[in-house]
Amino acid sequence: MSDNSKNPVPINVIYTGVAGTGKTYQLLQIAKQYTAYLPKAGDQDLLGQLLQSLSWREVLCLIFLEMRTGQQELVKVPEIVEHRFFVAKAAQNDRDKNLSNTAWSALRRHSPADSKTVSCDNRASQAFFDKDQSGAWYLLPESMTLLTELSQQLTEYQQAQHDNQDNKDRQPQGFSQPRFSMVSFHQAYGYEEFVEGIRPVMAASNGVGNHSDNRSSHMHYDIQDGAFLKLCQRAARDPEQRYAMLIDEINRANVSRVFGELLSLIESDKRAGMANAMAVNLAYSGRSFSVPANVDIYATMNTQDHSLAPLDMALRRRFRFISCPPQPSLLPIIDATQHSESGNPSDTIDLSKLLMGINNRVIQTLGAEAQLGHAFLLSVSSLEQLQTVLVEQVIPQLAQAAGGQVAVLQYLFQDEQQQIDAQFIQDSQALIMNHSSQMDTQNDIPAQSQLFSGHDSFFSQSMNTGSYQVNADLVARTGAFSSPAVYQRLY
Repeated sequence: MSDNSKNPVPINVIYTGVAGTGKTYQLLQIAKQYTAYLPKAGDQDLLGQLLQSLSWREVLCLIFLEMRTGQQELVKVPEIVEHRFFVAKAAQNDRDKNLSNTAWSALRRHSPADSKTVSCDNRASQAFFDKDQSGAWYLLPESMTLLTELSQQLTEYQQAQHDNQDNKDRQPQGFSQPRFSMVSFHQAYGYEEFVEGIRPVMAASNGVGNHSDNRSSHMHYDIQDGAFLKLCQRAARDPEQRYAMLIDEINRANVSRVFGELLSLIESDKRAGMANAMAVNLAYSGRSFSVPANVDIYATMNTQDHSLAPLDMALRRRFRFISCPPQPSLLPIIDATQHSESGNPSDTIDLSKLLMGINNRVIQTLGAEAQLGHAFLLSVSSLEQLQTVLVEQVIPQLAQAAGGQVAVLQYLFQDEQQQIDAQFIQDSQALIMNHSSQMDTQNDIPAQSQLFSGHDSFFSQSMNTGSYQVNADLVARTGAFSSPAVYQRLY
């Protein structure tokens, strides 16, 4: 995507693939494309950049947040109107009249319904401000969790301003402005978190005296906007820029339930301003809503999760599906010469060939959807790290895919023709028989008695892992597994 701000067609994409193919990494890279790294600027330009895309309500929140850093929590309207953030926003909007009314209107509209000091006939669904008996306004403590992103923008602005003051002889710095929201779906994720829902809110029951000391709190329920709705609201106020909703593991949730009535609205031709634009009334608030055309949606989907296979059919018409296959070419060759008795420079382990070898056998026996992603080996740079990854990640992943079948696992690791002490995957029953045979030749005590008495822990360990066992020498990094040659045979 070379210039996402000038692309008029909404993007709906799902990246699919097995675990470890870099799908989430792809989302993080996309996030950078939807982050505006604003140009270096002086103090006034920095302020303009900060306020450009903010609503009046957000500007007011920003003012309260900054004053809280200076230990001032109670603010009256004249102070708000004179604040440099308010003055700069008014200048951006070419406003120089009725500014007090603008502040009053936004404050009242975003006050709680049970406020004892504020009356309003047209309240917003979410409260941010309340007023005490003296006429001073304050930011509701329970709204702080909704202002994380705004707080971060304020922090970056203050840091950039501080840098400008410390480096007056240098070119002033800018700051970043993200235009995306990222969520991770899970089985319990629903419409209430994504679009809007009724949630419990702790609110002040009165505003008498010092609000921080004398107000008691009680719980009430209010309609609050979800992650996607908030992003759409930002995008609607800033139509010249593109915004992105990033969803990790989209197949972990019931997508029809999460999107609700928005499932039709996300189609490209049904966005606001498009040929077949649609609007619906939201389920809880009843507000009319349509998805802006400048909102792009990117998601990831693990194709190994067969429990939610119908998802593909439900979204095929609304999303493009881009396959993310394993990329062995990204993997390095690790130097294992220090572990070789010969010290031959050829005693290296090519992780690319190793992964391709295993995956070729996986495809033959278990199918393409059981392949290993390159991310399993991407951070490996030594033989010790390779051994750890094989024991703790690769073998458990393949064992689950193979249903613990020892014959399949031994084929994947080229163990069939190997001596039992050089096998990655050992047959538990063969181990028992081999152990029994060894004991029988020692003439100490009868092998069968030894097996079920003195070595019951060994027997239990073998049975606990099912029909296969990971070679203890691989775990201990000893024996045949201290040599690079045993890993090269996986090619």
